[in-house]
Amino acid sequence: MPQPAAPNPQQQQPKMPRFNLNWLYLVIIAGLAVMFFQNSWGESNFDKEVSYSDIKTYITQGYAKEVVVDKAKGTISLVIDKAHIRDVFHVSTDQVGASPTVSTRYPSTDKVEEYLTQAEYTGKVTYKETRSVLLNLLSSVLPILIFVGLWFFLMRYMSKGSGGMGGIFNVGKSKAQVIEKGEGGTGVTFKDVAGQESAKQEVQEIVDFLKNPAKYTNLGGKIPKGALLVGPPGTGKTLLAKAVAGEAEVPFFSMSGSDFVEMFVGVGASRVRDLFRQAKEKAPSIVFIDEIDAVGRARGTRNFGGNDERENTLNQLLTEMDGFGTNSGVIILAATNRVDILDKALLRAGRFDRQIHVELPDLPERIAIFGVHLKPLRLEPGLDVELLARQTPGFSGADIANVCNEAALIAARHGSESVGKQDFLDAVDRIIGGLEKKTKIMTQSEKRSIALHEAGHATVSWLLEHANPLVKVTIVPRGQALGAAWYLPEERNITTKEQMLDEICATLGGRAAEELCTGHISSGALNDLETVTKRAYGMIAYLGMSDALPNVCYYNTEEQFHKPYSEHTAQLIDTEVQRLIAEQYARAKRILSEHAMQHDALAQLLCSQEVIYAEDVEKIFGPRPWKSRAEVIIAENSPAAEEPATTTTTDAETITTTTTESTAS
Repeated sequence: MPQPAAPNPQQQQPKMPRFNLNWLYLVIIAGLAVMFFQNSWGESNFDKEVSYSDIKTYITQGYAKEVVVDKAKGTISLVIDKAHIRDVFHVSTDQVGASPTVSTRYPSTDKVEEYLTQAEYTGKVTYKETRSVLLNLLSSVLPILIFVGLWFFLMRYMSKGSGGMGGIFNVGKSKAQVIEKGEGGTGVTFKDVAGQESAKQEVQEIVDFLKNPAKYTNLGGKIPKGALLVGPPGTGKTLLAKAVAGEAEVPFFSMSGSDFVEMFVGVGASRVRDLFRQAKEKAPSIVFIDEIDAVGRARGTRNFGGNDERENTLNQLLTEMDGFGTNSGVIILAATNRVDILDKALLRAGRFDRQIHVELPDLPERIAIFGVHLKPLRLEPGLDVELLARQTPGFSGADIANVCNEAALIAARHGSESVGKQDFLDAVDRIIGGLEKKTKIMTQSEKRSIALHEAGHATVSWLLEHANPLVKVTIVPRGQALGAAWYLPEERNITTKEQMLDEICATLGGRAAEELCTGHISSGALNDLETVTKRAYGMIAYLGMSDALPNVCYYNTEEQFHKPYSEHTAQLIDTEVQRLIAEQYARAKRILSEHAMQHDALAQLLCSQEVIYAEDVEKIFGPRPWKSRAEVIIAENSPAAEEPATTTTTDAETITTTTTESTAS
């Protein structure tokens, strides 16, 4: 026998009647209308405001048929006799109608009565002691109704804006996004995080603790309360935090640091308390605070005027982290790319016990990241993923995702049925250099000057041992650049002084070529000068690579607004920077002078073809004696297929150079 269906609890619950405010709005509107028209109720259809002296004159001359004294309003009105309407209003009787009045405010009732006696007025005098009951009721109750109506309207609006009941009273509630375990979790696991193997190994311990806490507590171990994910933008810090929650299968509370900061005093601290209360109620759980530097900035340093609300929020955050028990089952994860500005109290042991560095991916990690982002694309057979990874040194995971998406857009724009290698190389060019502008008009002299400039970069870099391997040279405008020399830098962990000097010399090759070949210099070397100046100051002031200031670092992260050296030292640093740049500039001019014929031939080839590759340079200068792994990769691929990730540009504006190098940090 079939059993009756079980009743649905949601259907059995009676619906709460919805509070309709329409009737309240109608009452408010009606009351406002009454107040607006109350002064005209019972009055004539023609009234005129006059002065008190005019009122006295009209009474004396006998114009008034009736005097009305309204004590509630403090006014005196005269009903003008029909025979004197023209004398008072200067119009005919037909125009004003019956019983026109003039009125004004009077000083006091006694003075009015005294004047009426003196003027021997014998007409009708009417005194109004109070207004009507309706008007009195409206004048006293209507303001309250308006206030209550506005209050309910504000509460209803705030309730809709905050996404739940409670409205304005929920301003101190946590705005964290809560992803429950039973709702599919974050949908992200470690398989979705390509590369970052070292970072995943560190957070794996957190996952293991949340799954098997007894494994650690039985041995007396204490799991860290918090972990700070540190790294450049786009490296996958937020994705890694979601993967931890997905692997651990626990509730995940996600909130941005800026969500704690509000204009209302005490709201930030209240939200911190509510967030940690919810997390403890659903323990084991993970609390993730993205961009924690918005609320965790160091207190009291370089903070003129201060920000009491932000500091109170930070103090509450520190207190809540101290309040956790050793094995409370709540793990705090935070992410930032500005760890140098965080408050030291936030980083001490017992709060964020460890820092997990999520760095830019190296070559094997970029290959793995490409593997993840290439899955949704329809690719040409035989696509070399390693080649794509080598084309993108210094790219973050987000940059690689952008490359893949841009390549798909380029392929679709060309009407291709699949995404090929050239689409990816064009995407790299598009992201690094900007959109190609073949229609940009240049004179022949400008084209020749740009060709000499870029050929100067290519010549000097080809003849220096430690310069980055050249890939191609172009004078086709792209983005803000009028031309560019493209390189494929080697990935290295440390950079020697000789390598830095060769790179500075190659960067100055464009300006040196202009001066030697044309006798003048141009604005095209702006980006080159910015690059060499920053690198030279880094070598002298930070890395101690100067004979005059050897082995001294003047970099101070704590006091960035104060130079940690004297004015004499500052002058010495400036002098050494100028000397270093001048030496490398003279070196570049010497190399170009010794190979003037080859340089001129390269410039002429560039003017005719607009784009030349490493093999074209090799035909003019001969094989480069120093072969790197990157150059081997270049040689194994066709010139048109191999594209760069580093540029030296001819441009009065700027274009980024993404050379991978270490600053011995």
